Amino acid sequence: MNEQTRLGVSPIYVVQQFEAQGLENFAPFSQSPEALTNNGTDTSTGFGVQLGISHAINSSLSLGASYRSAVSMEEFDSYKGLFAEQGGFELPSSFQLGAAYKLTPSNQVVFDWQKINYSEVKSIANPINNLMSAPLGANAGAGFGWNDMTIYKLGYQWQRTPQQKIRFGVSYTEQPIPSSQVILNILAPGVQEWHFTTGFSHSFTNKVQLNAMAFYSPAKKVTGANYLAPNQQVSIEMKQTGLGVSIVWEI
Repeated sequence: MNEQTRLGVSPIYVVQQFEAQGLENFAPFSQSPEALTNNGTDTSTGFGVQLGISHAINSSLSLGASYRSAVSMEEFDSYKGLFAEQGGFELPSSFQLGAAYKLTPSNQVVFDWQKINYSEVKSIANPINNLMSAPLGANAGAGFGWNDMTIYKLGYQWQRTPQQKIRFGVSYTEQPIPSSQVILNILAPGVQEWHFTTGFSHSFTNKVQLNAMAFYSPAKKVTGANYLAPNQQVSIEMKQTGLGVSIVWEI
């Protein structure tokens, strides 16, 4: 490449853990009811790859793109009677485009567009309707019924001093769970649509840096009919807050 264009490739190693309790009512619908619920924490690992490219159009504007492959994960053997494909739970591929623009030498705005392909993963994308034609844990077994997600992100960075950067960000996506799919998503009620973040980094020396961040995602509720009891309504709701602090010390 050249000074204006950079290309990167990096491997991805992922560790997932999962535990389910209280799903005994689904036992008649499972091909392996002994591996459906109350089996403690199971761990799965897997590998993938991420590719990225960035190009500086001029001193103010830069463009970038990245692709993360689907991550092939080990099956959750303790829950092969719950997840489709005998406990399969891979991570989907995603694609991202971005642009960064310097308003001034110390002020920068960033915009990203991201697509996450949940439809690639049967245990995530298969609809609850499959429950009547295939048992839980089968290749066509019911999943969470998630749609693919498109995420829009806007960020701002202020270079307050040569040593300190302050950041603010907001992102939006239409939550991926249709109202017809709420019953199984009591396990994974990821329905938030807005995320707000702030953070800063401060370099004490050329080798020591402090980073801190906070985020807030307001509550979102989705209500729909219980597929197993259509006259009953089920609601799922989630909100999130978080804090993070790290110290980077270059040896």
